[in-house]
Amino acid sequence: MNSSQEEKQAVPSEKMSYWNEQRKGTNFMNSTSLPDNYEAAKEQGIEFVRLAPDKWSKDRDFLFNDKPDANINADFLIGSSDKYEGIVEEDFARLKADLDAAEAKGMKVIITVLSLPGDRWRQFNGAKNDDRIWNDTEYHKQAAQFWKDLAQRLKNHPAVIGYNLINEPHPETGTGFHDFWTQDYSEWYTKVEHTAADLNTLYDTITKEIRTVDQTTPIILDSGLYATPWAFTYLKPVDDPNVLYAFHMYEPYEMTSQNKKKGFTYSYPGSVKVGDDETEKEFNRQTLKQFVEPVAKWASDHNIPANRIIASEFGTNRMVQGADRYMADLISIFNEYGWHWAFYAFREDTWDGMDYELGSEKPNWKYWDAIEKGEQPARGTADNPIWNEIKESLTK
Repeated sequence: MNSSQEEKQAVPSEKMSYWNEQRKGTNFMNSTSLPDNYEAAKEQGIEFVRLAPDKWSKDRDFLFNDKPDANINADFLIGSSDKYEGIVEEDFARLKADLDAAEAKGMKVIITVLSLPGDRWRQFNGAKNDDRIWNDTEYHKQAAQFWKDLAQRLKNHPAVIGYNLINEPHPETGTGFHDFWTQDYSEWYTKVEHTAADLNTLYDTITKEIRTVDQTTPIILDSGLYATPWAFTYLKPVDDPNVLYAFHMYEPYEMTSQNKKKGFTYSYPGSVKVGDDETEKEFNRQTLKQFVEPVAKWASDHNIPANRIIASEFGTNRMVQGADRYMADLISIFNEYGWHWAFYAFREDTWDGMDYELGSEKPNWKYWDAIEKGEQPARGTADNPIWNEIKESLTK
């Protein structure tokens, strides 16, 4: 780097200053670009959107093909997760138009991706984890080149206030670690440090490449094992003033997802069976705070201020009994720590379970008919405790 680049890196950037005060946002993970949603989000008091544009490729050929042709631009923006050879121009044009719409409505956007080279999103990969990136550093290099190319194009876009390098990384799954309720992260990490399965190595490689073309846009790093708070144990802070650290919170997943396949129907607060051994555990506000405590401890240990931490996804199925209290308790915990937060999700178009404006009602045929036509269905009920909790928290 030249001296001017080093000088820029020495202090937080203008875009980083956006994060100096607590921000409250949401996630857009829809199956297509829905620019009108930016205006609707703004009206509800939402300050920023975390956008995953590669979900827009859900209708591509590879969904129905176990071995997609590498020449088919199956994976949004990157072309093929088998080998990155440059940004797909048609895809970038769609993304650019969506970001322009966000800027026109005064909305800020974090860009994240569901797939990287060697790491196709599970839901676009026959419901199987793609762990190639955790076994071969060649994919680290390709991922870094992709982000460098994208940063070169987006660094001056006024709506973009963060690059979230990969959504819910999970190097653990490629190396035999699966159950965070019972296993020791530190012990596991000592076995993979400095290998392809080292998340810190991947982040270091990508961050350095981005900074060769963009020294100022904030970079956001998820913790491991699907961004669980517990994986902060082995996350290493990056020597860069324009970096934030993120986690997701859907625990206990058996409750928030209403895992009826196992015959469970839970309510909050209440007792939930968790982990591979189905240990019964009581969940309430105190338990939730204990679950995110590793984030607070990590930040304290490394002198990371609260305004550099984002709870970038959290939520529960809206039909869980006590869902409103669950969301209220989590938000109160995040506020207590002073962390940024973004609930999942706003006007989801593929899964109604977290379309909170519906309250606890099951959607009727008119809802799905509108979704299929690309229109906004009617939302909102007279008595909607869960959305009332979220909206009140947004506007406080």
